[in-house]
Parts: sequence; C-alpha cells; structure tokens
Amino acid sequence: MIRALTVVAALAAGPAWAQEGTSILEPDLDLERPEDLGTIEETRQPGAAVAPGAVLRGLDKMSGALVDLAMSNGQTQAFGRLEVTLNECRYPAGNPAGDAFAYVVIRETGTAQPVFEGWMIASSPALNALDHARYDVWVLRCSTS
Repeated sequence: MIRALTVVAALAAGPAWAQEGTSILEPDLDLERPEDLGTIEETRQPGAAVAPGAVLRGLDKMSGALVDLAMSNGQTQAFGRLEVTLNECRYPAGNPAGDAFAYVVIRETGTAQPVFEGWMIASSPALNALDHARYDVWVLRCSTS
C-alpha cells in the first residue's frame, strides 16, 4: 500500500518538475537550408567495366573440398550436383583488382528452377549468398586477361 502511494506521488510531481526548467528533449540543431542549392554538385560513382570472366570458389560442406572455377561469361560448369553459370563479371573502371561483382545462376543438376540467381559481391559474400544445405559458392575476382 505504501509503495502504491509513493508511485502515485511521484507521478503527480512529474508535471510540476517538467514545467520548472528547460526540457531535456529539446535539441539544439541548426536546420536551415542553404540559400543557393545550385552550388551543390552531384557526386557520381565511377563506372564499372565488364570483364571477360571470373574466378568463383566452391565449397563442398560434407567433404570440405574447395574448388576454384575459372569461368568466362556465359559459361556453365559443374560443381558437385550443381551447375554454375556465370552471366557477367564487373569491376570498378580503372581498378581491375577492385571489388568484383558477378551475376551468377546456380541450378541443381537436372532441374530448371535455379537455387540461386543474382549478383554476388566478392568483398561481401554473405550479402547475397547461395543458400544450399551442402554447397557454398562465391566470387573471388574477375578475370581481366
């Protein structure tokens, strides 16, 4: 009973305390817009160059075997019970050793429905990864020569 009265008294005193001083929640921000918006220049990303192929790595989780797949654009290679097709590999223009990203289609052998279709990024393999119980496949780099 005494606890309930203490809580009620604290809640009743709350509004009086908030009126005494400045509010804690008022931010001190300067949100004025610049007068001349025409001076802001657009930032452009560097273009991407298309490589003739890529190197992908495959992992068989059951045996622990790693296989590097050197592929050209449009080529399909078998990896275990998977068929891996590289459609295109791109890299930052002027930086062939930069971050590669490849459009890959992966199917189970004998099925038309892909288990993975999309862009894989070499520096972030988990961003868009193959979700398969036995195999992992990811992009290592683009082949430029």
